[in-house]
Amino acid sequence: MFKRFFGEHGAKNVVTLFHKPSSTASTRVLTILKQTNAQAVAHATEDQASSHQAQDKTERMEFELDVTEAPPTSDQLKSILDYLGGPGAASKVVSGAQDEADAMRRLKADGETFLRPVVVDWNQGKAVIGDNESEILSMLRSIPKETDKA
Repeated sequence: MFKRFFGEHGAKNVVTLFHKPSSTASTRVLTILKQTNAQAVAHATEDQASSHQAQDKTERMEFELDVTEAPPTSDQLKSILDYLGGPGAASKVVSGAQDEADAMRRLKADGETFLRPVVVDWNQGKAVIGDNESEILSMLRSIPKETDKA
């Protein structure tokens, strides 16, 4: 859905953090994302000033960070559940949900039923639930560099 809008014309990947400031795990994920994004920007600046040698993909994880405390829209939730796949995905992101339809109903009734943190890379169609740093970094490392997209 979002790939069509953001994945073309050299736009950076959009990575959204569904954040809850009172959650230690969510604050930890925000720190990981900010540090990773800052390092990617620093590498991009170095690239511009240097010989344009190919950088290792693990060094360049450029993305646009979108942090929101709001719950996802119905369309966003559907995409997140699709990205996570498999039975039980709904209960991992919406408290008490039995399936996608139940997750939609519960989210509409009370946005606080959405469990945070959730990191979503809309361009790649991937999502990570919780504060597992290695999973988050693995997802970010798979973001194609700008030169890979051309």
